[in-house]
Amino acid sequence: MAYIVLTKDNFDQEVLRTEGTVLVDFWASWCGPCMALAPTIDEIASEQTVVKVGKVNVDDQPELARQYRIMSIPTLMVFKGGEQVRREVGGKSKGEILEMIGLDKAHAGV
Repeated sequence: MAYIVLTKDNFDQEVLRTEGTVLVDFWASWCGPCMALAPTIDEIASEQTVVKVGKVNVDDQPELARQYRIMSIPTLMVFKGGEQVRREVGGKSKGEILEMIGLDKAHAGV
């Protein structure tokens, strides 16, 4: 499954009303570390069927960036059952991201 482009209009439905796990990447096109992380996020989105992956472009969605107090990017957030359970700032390896969302390497196909 590909990632979902998250906006103020669909964030509630796609993230907060989702029973399962959602990984949200807050990013911007001018952010070097965000661009370096993008292929890893895309790979996780295409490989995982139990985790929904969404991306928020902070330049296009300043309301969401303010609401979630995004001060640095990339910021990765994990929601479970609509509740934020984890937040990490900066680049991460695929293994670190899978650990964040609760998937160990054996279950993630790494």
